[in-house]
Amino acid sequence: MKHVIKFLLLIAFALICRFYIIEYPVYNEAANKNDAAAQYELGKRYYTGRTGAGRYGGHKQDYNKAFKWWLLAAKQGNADAQYGLGECYYFGNGVDKDFSEAVKWWLLAAEQGDAYAQNFLGRCYENGRGVDKDLNEAFKWYRKAAEQGHESAKNRLKALGVD
Repeated sequence: MKHVIKFLLLIAFALICRFYIIEYPVYNEAANKNDAAAQYELGKRYYTGRTGAGRYGGHKQDYNKAFKWWLLAAKQGNADAQYGLGECYYFGNGVDKDFSEAVKWWLLAAEQGDAYAQNFLGRCYENGRGVDKDLNEAFKWYRKAAEQGHESAKNRLKALGVD
């Protein structure tokens, strides 16, 4: 049993080191050189607080930094970052809540085929958040997301009586 615990601790240490010795410097350097994928990835890590946050010295959750990196990536057309900005604006994470801004960014991501953004656009049109309430437009976005297998969008269509 002692060997199993030592082995698991060694694996955990290796994963932590992998990020701090290899991944973080690479992402940070690439992000500072305007690499949209790296900017998105750093933003995601700050948004979630993932990768050893806390006493191990990782990224603490920081919505402001997430927003900063995602904005840089989103302006370069990165759909994942555009979706992330929409989420920031919708929930007020790192910025003031602004449903209209959320819709703006989700629309950009949705037009690139992002199912999560399509689903949230459906919600916005269904409930009149950031846009005028328009069930036909809601159905359109829910369908697009559902066609990609998005379960929440499928459920909303079913709940609204649309197949």
